[in-house]
Amino acid sequence: MLLQIPRLQKNGRANIRQRAQIVDSSVSPATAPEAVPQAQVGALCWRRIGKRLEVLLITSRDTGRWVIPKGWPIAGLTAADSAAREAFEEAGVEGKALGDCIGRYGYLKMLAPQDGLACEVAVYPLQVKALRDRFPESQQRRRKWFTPRKAARKVAEPDLQGLLDGLEQLLSPALPAAKTAKA
Repeated sequence: MLLQIPRLQKNGRANIRQRAQIVDSSVSPATAPEAVPQAQVGALCWRRIGKRLEVLLITSRDTGRWVIPKGWPIAGLTAADSAAREAFEEAGVEGKALGDCIGRYGYLKMLAPQDGLACEVAVYPLQVKALRDRFPESQQRRRKWFTPRKAARKVAEPDLQGLLDGLEQLLSPALPAAKTAKA
């Protein structure tokens, strides 16, 4: 069996509808099943400074694309707590995951130049209380605060763009402004 990578759109973006397909010579392309996306968890890290909402993006280790902290679920932790752990390891974020999953997005995790794995990320909002300068991946990533609208333009995944665009409405203005974490 061979995992075929979908061609990226002209703008370099792929969406979950362009998932990789498992192809076997005994299966016609019209009936080939889609690869089952692997479950991951992600943290949409946010803070309020006064009335302004900001979200934290980090760069991916391999390509330098802007992404949210994400990774595999951790045995013994809830999905939200796994997302919070990823946020600390990848971005130095200390905070509290608030509530349930706010949405999902898909992406193709590249394992090698011609080998990819379809993933679906469950996203949990995480209110940032502090940012640490020292964290496990601090030498491998950059991090930066953006407005949700600017962050949506920085990420490649359309469904994640939609989550970022709708974040202001999702988070109640009644939530208190977090003590600001400096980056």
